[in-house]
Amino acid sequence: MALYAELHRHLGGSVVPRILWRYFHRSGSEWSEQFAEYPEFEDFYTRPRKTLDEYLELHTLVEKTQTLDTLPYFIYRLIRGAYVFENLAYLELRYTPYLRTPEEYSQNDRIDRMAAIVEAVGQASQNHNYSIITSQILCTHSRLPDEVNRAIVELAAQMPEYVCGIDLAGGDAHYGDRLSELIQLYEYARSLGLKTTGHLYETHEGCYPELLPYLMRVGHGIQIPLHYPHLLPQLARQGQCLEVCPTTYLKTGTLDDLSELKIVFDRCFDAGVDIAICTDNAGLHNVRLPFEYENLLTLDIIDFEQLQACQDASFRHAFAWPYPEHPASLLTGLLQNEPNSNLTPALT
Repeated sequence: MALYAELHRHLGGSVVPRILWRYFHRSGSEWSEQFAEYPEFEDFYTRPRKTLDEYLELHTLVEKTQTLDTLPYFIYRLIRGAYVFENLAYLELRYTPYLRTPEEYSQNDRIDRMAAIVEAVGQASQNHNYSIITSQILCTHSRLPDEVNRAIVELAAQMPEYVCGIDLAGGDAHYGDRLSELIQLYEYARSLGLKTTGHLYETHEGCYPELLPYLMRVGHGIQIPLHYPHLLPQLARQGQCLEVCPTTYLKTGTLDDLSELKIVFDRCFDAGVDIAICTDNAGLHNVRLPFEYENLLTLDIIDFEQLQACQDASFRHAFAWPYPEHPASLLTGLLQNEPNSNLTPALT
């Protein structure tokens, strides 16, 4: 069995529509009245949106349900699905902990409650029935105050047992007015020894070369090979990896057709820039990681050799994968009767 790594999955967009619909009905949510039948909800939840901002509004729907009390419910089902249906060996979950705290509390109280959210996510992710190595990426947010974003960075540094890095989310079109502030935020994160990624060059409005030097991975980044290929040698020298999430670009109206991604992959491979294929919001898309692989192959966007290279890159650029090799190498060794003792713990 092939085992994969998922580097870009949002907690808010990871809940598959049927599980979310069932939760609404079991909890007596107002959404259960609006969508009495599941097919209507699935159509609403997974249909394409015109813009990234419109698409991101759906995150608020889930964020309000993912409270300290309900997070174990959602994460158990997320981990179960990732193991059973996606063959994941490694999963990084990203989210903004501040947005899982009660809105009626003061800003300081919500900041104080973030650590409990991170711990709840971490504890719920460690399910011994499904052997997946998990870690968290805490998202700072383009629409949150600097005080909150700095508290998120500090929390990430304080909880390395659960957190492997930070991200910048909230729509890359909203960075411009706060660019110097965001640069200082990343400088602060790097000074604390944190690993970094960030939503950047996802859309035409989100192209800020000033932020690139602070990122170890680039969340999406597809506008670089599409419209700024002169930056690719710089990414290759710095060992940066693009987190490409194919279905997202159709759901947000960023691309009209997935065939446009062929330029992205071809130019990155030619320049020596790694790509990790990801799902972004598997629940919102009702799409799992193996389907992203299959779709790219079927459309002749990549070939099998390039797919293998992307799968290898996912483990190589994973922030918290603890082994020198990926699971496929372990399985090959076992089948050849040459077990690697350093990797044995991955099977427990």
